[in-house]
Amino acid sequence: MYKCIVCGYIYDPEQGDPAGGIEPGTQFIDLPDDYLCPICGASKDEFVNY
Repeated sequence: MYKCIVCGYIYDPEQGDPAGGIEPGTQFIDLPDDYLCPICGASKDEFVNY
């Protein structure tokens, strides 16, 4: 799991981000480079391993 350091959102690969078009089972490393936090819009590099 990865946590957004801006707002605290947790990206869980088992859940994915269906609202953002990310299928369940998608690993964080496989997210598009332009992936944004669905809560605050922070970029992928604003996430840390959680």
